[in-house]
Amino acid sequence: MTDATFTFRVDEGLKDQFATAAKFRDRSGAQLLRDFMRDFVKQQQEAAEHDAWFRREVQIGIDAANAGAVVSSEEMEAQAQAWRAETRRKMSSTHT
Repeated sequence: MTDATFTFRVDEGLKDQFATAAKFRDRSGAQLLRDFMRDFVKQQQEAAEHDAWFRREVQIGIDAANAGAVVSSEEMEAQAQAWRAETRRKMSSTHT
């Protein structure tokens, strides 16, 4: 990997405070800025990956619905009632 210089302007007071805080953590300001940059890039990549995953999942749902693979609200409620009843049964059997 080749190194490059990154130059930017910052308030002198902020620069001094940052340098002091970095020194307190036994790091240089440049080391911390590289860490922050890596973390930021990683967060952006993870967010983009999550967004792509989410869009794929939504499209799968849309395609399924368009193909008629849907469950009626009545059927879903019946499944939910059965699930709740089973959960209550399990809970009451562990407390007796």
